[in-house]
Amino acid sequence: MKKIILFISILVAIFGNSYAQGNFSINGYLKTDNRMLTDDNSFTWNENQLGLKFEGSYSDDYHLFSEVRLRGFGFPEIPQTADLQRKDKVYKWDLEFREAYLDLYQFGLKDLDLRIGRQIITWGTADKLNPTSNICPDNLEDVFNFGEQLGVNSALAIYYWKDFTFTGVYVPVFTPAILPSGVFASALSEPMELPAGMTLLNISDTVILPENRFTKTSQAAFKVGTNLLDYDLSFSYYYGRDDLPLMNKITITPVDTLGTVNITTEMIYPRMQIIGGDFAGSIGDIGVWGESALTIPDEYGMETIVGGEIQKSIALDDEPYCKFVIGGDYTFKNGLYLNAQYLHGFVHERGKDDLNDYLTFRFEKKFFNDELKVAPIGGAISVTDWDDCQNNYGFVANPEITYYPSDNVEIITGAYILDGKGSNMFTNVKNNDEVYIKVKVSF
Repeated sequence: MKKIILFISILVAIFGNSYAQGNFSINGYLKTDNRMLTDDNSFTWNENQLGLKFEGSYSDDYHLFSEVRLRGFGFPEIPQTADLQRKDKVYKWDLEFREAYLDLYQFGLKDLDLRIGRQIITWGTADKLNPTSNICPDNLEDVFNFGEQLGVNSALAIYYWKDFTFTGVYVPVFTPAILPSGVFASALSEPMELPAGMTLLNISDTVILPENRFTKTSQAAFKVGTNLLDYDLSFSYYYGRDDLPLMNKITITPVDTLGTVNITTEMIYPRMQIIGGDFAGSIGDIGVWGESALTIPDEYGMETIVGGEIQKSIALDDEPYCKFVIGGDYTFKNGLYLNAQYLHGFVHERGKDDLNDYLTFRFEKKFFNDELKVAPIGGAISVTDWDDCQNNYGFVANPEITYYPSDNVEIITGAYILDGKGSNMFTNVKNNDEVYIKVKVSF
């Protein structure tokens, strides 16, 4: 706790002079989030957050911004009495350094702005599901919080010319994505199939990060945007790595003569290029948007070693594949709001033949001067095989009610109801129906 107080004090000191001049602000939120499985009433999520945003400037030439998040998350781990003497075992918490950057306006040129530091860079026009947004790694710890990303140390430059904006980004060090945790850890992974007659005893893995060398770990991106016929348009290019690991080596070691084996795997982060485009606008009163991302991966082989014998295959070929999303929203005259998107290829899917189709949707309506918001229908549907969709589908239903007792307070209660058949991200965790309650106070 002393380190946290010291860290926040340093931030206040940095911005203190701006505060004295009236150019400094602090805002943030308090949030709690608790979830419980419906089948056995066990808690799966226990989170409390204090988020603080510091913002200020000494002049019109530059701007400072930082966001930190103090988070208490998880459950006590007390395998022995000695752990009762450790606060980090009884109550888990951490300080997350989300963003801290400096904006330099008219940097060297009148129409050039520069942003340096840790920042969350989100590209794309779709609602949370953005196949063109690949600069920052995904935070998939909460598998239902689509679109959450981590900040990266980077430099971003924007040049303005007539009706166009040109954006360039350089990220010196690769950061991997955070994977789902807890009962949803298997949501994005396929079960490993063993050869006939084998029984698994132990499994372990090794994740190999790119070397910390300029040619191995650096990433770069470029985007040009404009407005044409009242539509926002942009085209982008990304050169870097997939932030999710790819398995490229499996070693199966026999333990006995009865077919019992141990398995070890190696995983890497594949290099790839992504060419993207997006648009956003309206057709009458209907808001519309869309994105498309053509991925050009490098080829990576797969080695399967069984009892010393090496079998070689392809883990990821170099054939380009395209992910895309198209969606829209509309508010009816009675105040009912509809948001729907069709997505081809989720964040964890790779390869032309492994992209599945998804439909996300949400109906909601506000009552009592917007104090109550009810979303009786919401969620997502996936189809992995249209030729046999009755046996290859999955869905999550997410009914939700939000109450606003005041302008800066929201109380949310809802549920995640999962089901399906076949192998997909929803059927992998279909026995984990949850109910939840969340409270957030902004200031």
